[in-house]
Amino acid sequence: MARIYRRAMDGLYLACALIAGAALVLISVIIPYGVYTRYVLNSAASWPEPMAILLTILLTFLGGGVCYRIDLHMRVKVVQNAVPQFLQPLMVYLSEALVGVLAVFMVYYGVGLVHTTWHQEVPEFPALSVGITYMPIPLGGIILLLFVIERMLIGPPKVSAAEHDAAAFD
Repeated sequence: MARIYRRAMDGLYLACALIAGAALVLISVIIPYGVYTRYVLNSAASWPEPMAILLTILLTFLGGGVCYRIDLHMRVKVVQNAVPQFLQPLMVYLSEALVGVLAVFMVYYGVGLVHTTWHQEVPEFPALSVGITYMPIPLGGIILLLFVIERMLIGPPKVSAAEHDAAAFD
């Protein structure tokens, strides 16, 4: 069962990394296009900035889960390092549980935000619901929660980001 869950999380990780990477590439194309239309053509397009913001939301919440899974996320280990050595494994478990609480918070309040804003429209994209633009928040929370469950039940993935970077230099 653990092997099946790990494979599923590997697939989810890959999908999130590809979507977040595509969002980053699109942002890198859209912003210069907006600058070009504004300063070269002297006719600013209205859609590049809001589109870049929407892609940034997608990048943030899916990319955050990707970084968490490979242990590349930003964190402060001050408390964990301050406790005696025998308590440090407990602190690791506690920190994972707190990330799980954050993920549940994102899901619960993100769903509320999506529900509340579902019938509003984005002015630059009238066919797009504001609720859809907020969908990455609860989706990112679900993904993060699945990665937390993976870490707590079967441990972190075998290759962390640091090991991956070190292997690249071998």
